Amino acid sequence: MNAHAERFIRTARTECADQLLIYNEQHLRQVLAEYAEHYNSGRPHRALQLQAPDDDPDVIPFPAQRIQRHDVLGGLIHEYRNAA
Repeated sequence: MNAHAERFIRTARTECADQLLIYNEQHLRQVLAEYAEHYNSGRPHRALQLQAPDDDPDVIPFPAQRIQRHDVLGGLIHEYRNAA
């Protein structure tokens, strides 16, 4: 479990915290909570064949007609979703 925790901390630091100016502890907690939500729901993982942990494994993605961009952390990270 220690390796998983260290990997998340390193990823959160390089992809998120090193790119932002953190004002105080409350701001840090807010940023980390939003990043953890992105990490567990929207970010692809190599060990999961480039699927997010919250993705349904029985659904096979196919090219969409339209794609919509969703900004996370004020535009620091972009997630892309099928437009309805």
